[in-house]
Amino acid sequence: MTYIIKKSVRHIGAGRFCLCFAAALTLAGCRPTEAPTRLYGTAQGTYYSISYYDPEHRDLQPQVDSLLDAFDQSASLWVDNSLLRRVNANETDSLDAILAALLVRSNEINEYTDGAFDVRIGRLVQAWGFSFKTREEPDSATLATLLEAARGAVVVDSGGRLNKEHPDTELDFNAIAQGYSVDMLAAMFDSLGVHDYLIDVGGEVIGRGGKPDGSPWRVGIEKPSSDSASAPEVQTAIALRDCSVVTSGSYRKYYEKDGMRYSHTIDPATGRPVQHSLLSVSVVAESAWLADAMATAYMVMGVERAKAFIAAHPGGQGTEAVYFIYDDGGILAEYATPAFRNLQTRN
Repeated sequence: MTYIIKKSVRHIGAGRFCLCFAAALTLAGCRPTEAPTRLYGTAQGTYYSISYYDPEHRDLQPQVDSLLDAFDQSASLWVDNSLLRRVNANETDSLDAILAALLVRSNEINEYTDGAFDVRIGRLVQAWGFSFKTREEPDSATLATLLEAARGAVVVDSGGRLNKEHPDTELDFNAIAQGYSVDMLAAMFDSLGVHDYLIDVGGEVIGRGGKPDGSPWRVGIEKPSSDSASAPEVQTAIALRDCSVVTSGSYRKYYEKDGMRYSHTIDPATGRPVQHSLLSVSVVAESAWLADAMATAYMVMGVERAKAFIAAHPGGQGTEAVYFIYDDGGILAEYATPAFRNLQTRN
């Protein structure tokens, strides 16, 4: 049996749309001895789909929904009174465990990627219309003001409070939060004694263990389409066991004006949507939050800069199993690290 989970736009923050869709596929010649329990629902402005094998055959939907609802109340920009919205409005500087962890990890990846990954661009993402606010298309003067706010330091002190150097800095965890929520779900399943599962929240995917016949989970990565309305096609597929995969792309979420296409990915260095040939990035890592963040960083870098970064960080976090799809003069071209090639399976 084969099923593909359809994609939808994610709304936990602004500006990213992951393009990997999970497929609980049976590898050639293998058939599971029993069907998994499957859960479906909505959270963070998108879908979730979970398949798992539980020795006790429990329905874990209530626990899943409770965790994801609490996560929305903390980190969603689309929940009016979420903690993140209140922090951005300077109504409070007190962070809960979720926001504190997201900020610490975000600052680490910001430093690691030389600024390619940056969560301080909340107001820039809003200005370009990839958020809950109407597009402003900032002029040069406005852009300079927004960039100034996006460059103020933000840290968590020992008491769990946010210190902002610039009062107008607004945080947007969209490029890491959904992955982090997947990791939280995985930790919950592990704590309940469930160790064989595939969790997909809006395209952020983690697979642990495998199927009863010993085969791993299999995940399809979408072929870049010519427009946002095209039906998804599988470009390639990988076997996933005890790791996560996140795909970020520029071809599903964008807008066009005067013949120019504006990507939802914002370059923190310029404050503008990126314009380069990289269409899709897939990163496999132990944690979904790390794969999520690094996929965004590579989308900001573009093909050549990203390849140079990977070469300069052999064995570094988020650099081993990476897959790019890019436009090479009107032709789709691929780049894959050896570790990613080792995970690929036949479609």
